[in-house]
Amino acid sequence: MRRVVRQSKFRHVFGQAVKNDQCYDDIRVSRVTWDSSFCAVNPRFVAIIVDASGGGAFLVLPLHKTGRIDKSYPTVCGHTGPVLDIDWCPHNDQVIASGSEDCTVMVWQIPENGLTLSLTEPVVVLEGHSKRVGIVSWHPTARNVLLSAGCDNAIIIWNVGTGEALINLDDMHVDMIFNVSWNRNGSLICTASKDKKVRVIDPRKQEIVAEKEKTHEGARPMRAIFLADGNIFTTGFSRMSERQLALWNPKNMEEPIALHEMDTSNGVLLPFYDPDTNIIYLCGKGDSSIRYFEITDESPYVHYLNTFSSKEPQRGMGFMPKRGLDVNKCEIARFFKLHERKCEPIIMTVPRKSDLFQDDLYPDTAGPEAALEAEEWFEGKNADPLLISLKHGYIPGKNRDLKVVKKNILDNKPAANKKSDLINAPKKAADASNSVSKIHKLLGNSGLRCGYQGAAASEIVITTLKHL
Repeated sequence: MRRVVRQSKFRHVFGQAVKNDQCYDDIRVSRVTWDSSFCAVNPRFVAIIVDASGGGAFLVLPLHKTGRIDKSYPTVCGHTGPVLDIDWCPHNDQVIASGSEDCTVMVWQIPENGLTLSLTEPVVVLEGHSKRVGIVSWHPTARNVLLSAGCDNAIIIWNVGTGEALINLDDMHVDMIFNVSWNRNGSLICTASKDKKVRVIDPRKQEIVAEKEKTHEGARPMRAIFLADGNIFTTGFSRMSERQLALWNPKNMEEPIALHEMDTSNGVLLPFYDPDTNIIYLCGKGDSSIRYFEITDESPYVHYLNTFSSKEPQRGMGFMPKRGLDVNKCEIARFFKLHERKCEPIIMTVPRKSDLFQDDLYPDTAGPEAALEAEEWFEGKNADPLLISLKHGYIPGKNRDLKVVKKNILDNKPAANKKSDLINAPKKAADASNSVSKIHKLLGNSGLRCGYQGAAASEIVITTLKHL
């Protein structure tokens, strides 16, 4: 019988690297031996972990800031040890979390137009791990809920709005955690660990819902991620060190739905998943290619689509959320590939002749609005992501500043200080003088430009404060 070719609108997806002048050049990408992606992207900024002497740092560049990046370009550099992982908040494009070898997690607020000075003061420092923190991941639907996992084999879930650790899962893993993934509505997490187990955990009940031993029999690192339908996709190694990918149903983890062997390369396969198109992109660390597969309900369930190949191996990879793509060019994914000294965007496109909006390629996608507040989620509520249409392109709205109630640390922009904030601020003399000196520092230059100097400029600031 003649074999009929499977129908799929994604069969002809092709990747293309952008021209040299649209790359980010002269970046000293981190050389830390850690299997994270070293890069995080959103519709405003690209963040890249870089080499830094005496501590850890990462660059945050506005997307349009392409070309050569000056060595003196400001960084986010508050950690005292190398940064291992970074993750943008899905509900605020100016908030990013970082985990480091210094055992802390820090949450940062980036100014609207990017950094003009190096950022050393985080909005909040989350301390609770006893060893280095290699994984940070924001909750997909609840505001200000952040997960971190460290080499102390503990997973902590934080309420960033109060700076508190509300859930501590420190007795579920006996070995190093390779990665953690939230499901679509953030009610469950799945983890891959060095003991070759994949666990599905209900974090609020603090119990293991399902687990599979020897998911992949090889000793090298695995990855496990949740798909939109609740199944789990894993990558790992066979006993013969061949790279494998597998699909599992968490309700029955005895046998995989599908298991494929790929090649004998030794780089860890980082999976990037697009829930709207059900495509998984596999980027091997040290590989020079991106393979992509479509997940469907029909056998063999994981369908190979194509491979994007280039000459240079990748040190890390960033994956743009759907709302940051150009829908007019039928772009269905954009990667930010890290080389040794540069970051190169790669655009995945579905070839279409029409210039009209292709609604079959762009179903409604997760928007930037949180479906739940942190307190609601910790009390047991669940909610799916709030969806938006991309028909007329995504226009970023105004992000509200991240406020931490416990420590009363706000973003230091003077514009963000509302009248009520200043009235409600503690009336202690020390705090008042701190506010004056901060505002003096921020407004001093403009005071000098207007011809006021020294004491006269501070007098203006103090008078302004009194009026407020």
